[in-house]
Amino acid sequence: MDFDITTLTLLSIPLISAFVGWSTNFLALKMMFYPMEFVGIRPIFGWQGLIPAKRKEMAEIAAELVLGKLLNAKELAAKIDAKELTKVMERRLKQVLRKIVDEVMRESAPSVWAAMPVHGKNLVYARVEADIPNIVNNMVDDFKYNVEEIVDIKELVVTKLIESPEIINEIFLKSGEKEFPFVEHSGFIFGLLFGFPTMFIWMYLPEWWVLPLGGLLVGYLTNWLALKVIFEPKHPTKVMGITFQGMFLKRQDEVSRVYSAVIEEKLVTSENILKTALYGSGSGQLLELIELHVNDAIDRYVAFAQPYFTLGVGTETYYKMRDMSSKHIFDNSERYMPYAFDYIKSTLNIADELSARMKKLSPEEFEGVLRPAYEADEWKLILTGSLLGMGAGFLQLYFLLI
Repeated sequence: MDFDITTLTLLSIPLISAFVGWSTNFLALKMMFYPMEFVGIRPIFGWQGLIPAKRKEMAEIAAELVLGKLLNAKELAAKIDAKELTKVMERRLKQVLRKIVDEVMRESAPSVWAAMPVHGKNLVYARVEADIPNIVNNMVDDFKYNVEEIVDIKELVVTKLIESPEIINEIFLKSGEKEFPFVEHSGFIFGLLFGFPTMFIWMYLPEWWVLPLGGLLVGYLTNWLALKVIFEPKHPTKVMGITFQGMFLKRQDEVSRVYSAVIEEKLVTSENILKTALYGSGSGQLLELIELHVNDAIDRYVAFAQPYFTLGVGTETYYKMRDMSSKHIFDNSERYMPYAFDYIKSTLNIADELSARMKKLSPEEFEGVLRPAYEADEWKLILTGSLLGMGAGFLQLYFLLI
């Protein structure tokens, strides 16, 4: 009976080590992503998921990768065709511009507009509507030339990821959808394997420190190995006829597609590009561009609509009218630009462009897509796994001795 109990006790060591390996890896993965915001008492007592905590660094890396190496804002903007853009939003643009004309005239020259007969107003509306293709074409040309000043993609990406840490998690979880389950499951296998040496040492050296030390080593090694096999070796390496390569790097094509899809769907969207242009650091540039072309158009409209339009309008009112027109068109952008979102998305085709270029990155460059954001803090995961493993070793020792 004593032999059976002793045997079961010894056999429990690798089994508990397997559980320690699995549980520490499971917890390490959870600690990478959760909680999204710091919980506890800063700066020491508490925790925030490593990835959400590094979202600013990750955002800068993503922006640098997308803009610095893979995508060029001017190349993307060059794909936009002014005629096609006009076609998809012309109907809505006519409605908005007609309302803007009414608002501007009522505010800047109410008596003139009120006195103008319906026929005269219709002439103004018709002239504005007929000029839409020309105005859009000129604006698109200028936008393409100044796109890097108007739309700061780095600002867009950084701001969005800081505001929405769940997007950071989604990028990692979807990109590593095959690696992370491996990390969790491999902890059990590595823990079991590392548990056998601990069992044999305990058989011949049943000292109190053996199990806690074994648990610490199991927690450390399972976390360390799991992280290593994801990214190492970087290049395909043959050992005894078997080719080894880091799991993440081995799936470069697949990860490129997943990563690029999330970037297009959640970050560099038509909606986010518009918001950055309207409210970001380049919004002043956009307003200047609109003013340039609207002022030019109004100068032509005034000549066309005489005598009704210029009757009773002084210089001061005229310039006020021009300023108001530009501001109204700028402020109402969100009322007509959404009609172009589908066209812009399909034309820019960011996901396919980004994916194709990511696939061509070297292993070292591709590793830099995700790992640098948390690499400096990997030791925290390994240390936590080690301490949890040691704690499990003490617990195991307690049950063996009672």
